[in-house]
Amino acid sequence: MDNRMDIIITHESALEYWRLHSSVKINDAARLRRKNPPVSLPGISEIRDKAPSGLTYPLNLMVGEANAKRKSKVVNSHVYTGPTPGGSFIGIGDGVAVCAPQFCFFQMAGELPLIKLIELGLELCGTYSKPPIDEYDPGAEGPDKTVYNHLPLTNVQALKNYTARMEGVKGHKNAVKALRYIADGSGSPMETTLFMLLTVPYKHGGYGLPAPELNKRIEITTTYNNKPRKTYYVCDLFWEQAGFAIEYDSDFYHAGTDRIARDAKRRFDLAAHGIIAIAVTSKQIRNTLELENLAKLVAKKSGRQLRYKTPQFQEKQRELRNHLK
Repeated sequence: MDNRMDIIITHESALEYWRLHSSVKINDAARLRRKNPPVSLPGISEIRDKAPSGLTYPLNLMVGEANAKRKSKVVNSHVYTGPTPGGSFIGIGDGVAVCAPQFCFFQMAGELPLIKLIELGLELCGTYSKPPIDEYDPGAEGPDKTVYNHLPLTNVQALKNYTARMEGVKGHKNAVKALRYIADGSGSPMETTLFMLLTVPYKHGGYGLPAPELNKRIEITTTYNNKPRKTYYVCDLFWEQAGFAIEYDSDFYHAGTDRIARDAKRRFDLAAHGIIAIAVTSKQIRNTLELENLAKLVAKKSGRQLRYKTPQFQEKQRELRNHLK
């Protein structure tokens, strides 16, 4: 592998790159051995030629010395002289690299408030990728431009391992805090929103409930023609000790007779294995009273008691909801 790096795509541009290329498996051979960012940048025309298509300008590029810093309509450079653990850079073309998802998360930890960083971490460790923020409207009717059902770009343990090697670098404290509330496996922005509303602490506007497993595969045995048959269901949010699951059901699609029958069988099969499953829609999640009732139900199933104080909590929850829009 050629380890020459004329440009390194970093920060928001790196995040945009991974969102655009979320379905591409990262090849270990592309992880560059060289650890230092370039001390100069090519000319504007060469940067334009080398830059991947689809990225928003100005491009965020990393440089290793202050005298290489440049800011224009094409380039917004970031001086970085800190540690770069192995695998921090992924080669994507002749002389072009992008910060790996773990490094990208850490960079954004120095830029984002805690709640937005948790949300980003759940996305990077999940199986969906949001489009550029100005194109994303979680409340819109109909399909959005989110990409679904791809392999995760990283996982919680990889983020923790990387963060542990960056102590003393800007963003470290924020990253450590965020990683307490990030889990693997979220399948959609709304699953992430529901997960955060239920699990982040009271002081941040959530209900502080135990974190469920996300998109947990549940093996079950059913009977068909008087013969046992093994199958499985995937539960969006699953509390194993409580034997309780929540399914996020998009209310854009209307349930037909077949769908209703399948859902009824699913609930019956899960109940037969000691798991109570309920469905919630985005409208319910957005309704403060209905969400509170859901949180009380999860708390009861988990053997917990909600102890938040109003109206302080209500104000914090409004702030949390505004962050998650």
